[in-house]
Amino acid sequence: MKDSIRNIIIKMGEDPNRPGLTNTPERVMKSLLFLTRGYRQNLADLVNGALFDAESDDMVILKNIEFYSLCEHHMLPFLGKCHIGYIPRKKIFGVSKLARIVDMFSRRLQIQERLTRQIAEAIHETLDAEGVGVVMEAQHLCMIMRGVEKQHSIMTTSRMLGSFRAEAPTRNEFLKLIK
Repeated sequence: MKDSIRNIIIKMGEDPNRPGLTNTPERVMKSLLFLTRGYRQNLADLVNGALFDAESDDMVILKNIEFYSLCEHHMLPFLGKCHIGYIPRKKIFGVSKLARIVDMFSRRLQIQERLTRQIAEAIHETLDAEGVGVVMEAQHLCMIMRGVEKQHSIMTTSRMLGSFRAEAPTRNEFLKLIK
């Protein structure tokens, strides 16, 4: 990977041997491996049995989970906040597991639509939840730094499963509580 990055530096018209760039291929490689560490994680290991008996069937919400990802089209960052709600049947997560699930899927080459779906489905399937809602709001640097250069654009995606999809009052309660 370091040789490929060094060649990219050359193709951009730079000298990879000049001060400031001599260690850049190594740093970029480490950075890319860190930013895509989700490929080397799996849901079962991440959850690691941290499921607990639900004492109620009330809605659980975790808001404003920051996330960082790389768009698969330009490999530029997109970043924002993820809001998750679910209604448990029998099990709940330890709260940090929700944030870790967001990180696992966001630390891959992604599109926001798929990322939203993957998070919702992972929670729904792992918990056998009555319903799950995920809303993600993000700024995409491919929109801000290049192309249309729209500085204040925010993309919002949502995925509703189970009772969050089938029952408008449940969905509306979730959407009201995350705002």
